Amino acid sequence: MEFRQVTAFLAVAEELHFGRAAERLHIAQPALSQMIRALERDLDVDLFERTTRRVRLTPAGEAMLEPAVAIGTQVDGARRIARAAQQGLAGRVRIGFGGTSGYSILSRLAREAGERHPGISLDLQPQMYCGEAAIALRDGETDLAIISPPVPAGVEVHVIRQESVMIAMPSGHELAERESVSMGELAGQPFISYAPSHGSQVREVMMRLADDAGFLPQVVQEAPDPYSLLALVGAQVGMAVVVESSDHIRIDGVRYVRLAEGGDSFTLALGWRRNNPSEALARVLDIVRTIFPSPIATRRGPSNLARGC
Repeated sequence: MEFRQVTAFLAVAEELHFGRAAERLHIAQPALSQMIRALERDLDVDLFERTTRRVRLTPAGEAMLEPAVAIGTQVDGARRIARAAQQGLAGRVRIGFGGTSGYSILSRLAREAGERHPGISLDLQPQMYCGEAAIALRDGETDLAIISPPVPAGVEVHVIRQESVMIAMPSGHELAERESVSMGELAGQPFISYAPSHGSQVREVMMRLADDAGFLPQVVQEAPDPYSLLALVGAQVGMAVVVESSDHIRIDGVRYVRLAEGGDSFTLALGWRRNNPSEALARVLDIVRTIFPSPIATRRGPSNLARGC
């Protein structure tokens, strides 16, 4: 059975007239009759009763009508989906992200994409810090990712903002009531951090600021994600360097204190492979550029995959 035969059957079944059906399909009447006869031979049934005065469906034709309509609907739907995908109105975009900054950015992007292009599905892959996300982006495992420049070759970036950091410390700590602290005052304090394998930019900032202050942080425990890290702070295990966007996370026993040297610690950006042909990605990037106007010019640089959010 061919789809053109199903289309021919539906036209005749609706018109109950071969001439009108042929005009509707823009084909000659003999060609239409041949398609119907071929379909009847394939099914080994008579679909129509034909006389010189009228055409009507046989019981087999009546039974064939509902599945034929369903086939037509499915094929039309497939055509629309294919055309929408070609135009970037449908498809899937894989997004890697991690950290509290990632959640806040992706929450807004997902909401806007859902309203503007409901046919585009965002496949969110969380707990992927910037170093890991850059590698996944480079290797084609994701289409879009939250990363921090410099980036791998072939990756374009759209800068979201300059990210600052602060200190999360147990609320009972002697420094917790201070308006701000300097990194040098934290020498000898126990720290909680992300594992080096994450490629966390926040860990890199902590190590750099501590080095500038003349000490090596005493990391007493590592956490896999921001919520676990803050839970450990609340349990008085130690203090942690966190991004300023973490301050909306309220956990008992945690106090956020401004870090004097924590301003504009790193650049937060969305990255994608320059040669990615996805039209759905192009539509999502249009949304990104609209809702996240870049505060500074984007730039590319040599790969530094050990860095991340």
